[in-house]
Amino acid sequence: MARLKVKLVKSPIGYPKDQKAALKALGFRRLQQEKLLEDTPAIRGNIRKVAHLLQVEVVE
Repeated sequence: MARLKVKLVKSPIGYPKDQKAALKALGFRRLQQEKLLEDTPAIRGNIRKVAHLLQVEVVE
């Protein structure tokens, strides 16, 4: 199964609560933090919601 390398590159300050909740669900707490996540529909949905704050890379 593919994995996604996701990095928080922009601060969520000033964005709606639902977008902050999506970042929390992905496990982000601070700027420049990186996570290696499974490529599932739920994860993809959360990433799509806050794509403007993240940098995403597919890792095999």
